Formats: sequence, structure tokens, C-alpha cells
Amino acid sequence: MITALASLALLAVVFIPLEKVFAAVKQPILHAATLTDLAFFFGQSLLWSGLTIVALRLLIAPLGAPLAPAVASLPWGVQAAGVVLVGDLVVYWAHRLSHRIPLLWRFHRVHHTPTRMDWLAAHREHPIDGLWTQLWLNLPAILVGFPIATIAGVAVFRGAWGMLIHSNTALRLGPLRYLIGAPRLHHWHHDLHSGGRHNFANLCPLMDLLFGTFYEPDVEPHDYGTIEHTPRGYLGLLIGPLLPARLRRQLP
Repeated sequence: MITALASLALLAVVFIPLEKVFAAVKQPILHAATLTDLAFFFGQSLLWSGLTIVALRLLIAPLGAPLAPAVASLPWGVQAAGVVLVGDLVVYWAHRLSHRIPLLWRFHRVHHTPTRMDWLAAHREHPIDGLWTQLWLNLPAILVGFPIATIAGVAVFRGAWGMLIHSNTALRLGPLRYLIGAPRLHHWHHDLHSGGRHNFANLCPLMDLLFGTFYEPDVEPHDYGTIEHTPRGYLGLLIGPLLPARLRRQLP
């Protein structure tokens, strides 16, 4: 718990000033859904992330990696680029499927329930959706044989960048946005009206450019969220995807 509180404090010290200085839209730091987002943050930090790691180990442990010795001899920078590319290629399609297959969307929809973007909203993710994403994000690199230390290092960067692209910032990043994305690109993925049709890449927008889903208007979206009824509280968002639609609509 102390580690989670320290992490939250450190992240707040970094992201709150960023959102004030480079704000994409004017909005208060605290809002009606802050407690729900905090519940997701602590849920991930204290429980779900650990269970996801255990599940991934159980799923991946029987698999071999015959190329591991050759891959381990590569420079670290080449390894990191390889981890990003193979992971992004597979998780791009896993993400698109999460918007197309009704069963997957039931869980992924939780991540699209925030009606405003900020760094804390990045943590609003159902644990089953998180497991689905982490499996396809890391499985390719593990099968190829990239060292676990390199995969873990890239994972830390992905997590930090995930908070940045959800944050209420207007950082454009110039040509770098074609390599590592930018907040506005991901904001449009969360757009209420068209978000499920573009900008699916996890980190590198190259996948969206290759497969025709790159979308970059020169303005910020006006509305976020989903058109379907979804619960507002933490427990409702966790339980809702497990229930039939009739019961799900009764959750507050």
C-alpha cells in the first residue's frame, strides 16, 4: 500500500503540472469520476497487476524460445526496438478485435467509459481486458526469445507513455508522433462518436499507418465515452461485463 501511495504521489507531481501547462482543454484536476479512477489505480497496483503476471507465467511457461541465445547477443537498443515492433504488431490486431467482437468489447468497453481524458483515466481497465492485452503484447517477444529484462524495461516505458497519451495535454511531439504516438492521437481513439474506428496502436502509430486506421484531425475531440449504458462505480464496472445485458442495465 505504501508503494502504491508513493507511486501515485510521484505520478501526480509529474502529470498534474503537465496538464496545467500543456492543457488540451480547460478542466479541473478533480471531478466526479476521480474516486472511480483512483479505485482502478489501486486495484491495479495492489491486486490485478500481480495476478496478471502470475497468469501470464502460467500461460507462457510451457512455451519454448529457440532463438533466445541469438536474440540475447543483440545490442540492447535493437532488442528494445524488436520488443516494441513484434508486440505492437500483434496487440494492434488484438485491440481491433476488442472493438469488433461483442464478448471482448464487453470488457474493453470499461476502458472507454471515461467522459474526459486525464492521466488517471489510463488506469480504468477491466482486469480481464488487461490480461488479454498483456498476453498479446508480451507473448510474441517471449516466443522470439527476447530477454525478460528487456521486455520488462519496455513494459515500464509503455506504462508511462500510456498515462501520457491519456493525459489532458496537447503535446504534439512533431515527427516523433509517428514513432511513439502522441496524446491527441489517442484522444481520438476515445472519441464518443468515432473512436472505435482508428488509432489502435499501443505505442508505435506505424501499425495504424500500415493498416489504414491512422487518424489525426487538428483539433481535440469534444466528447468521450460510450453510447451504451455502463455503470459509473468501480464495482459495477468490474461486475457489469460478467452479467447479461438485462442485469447490467440495472447497475447504477
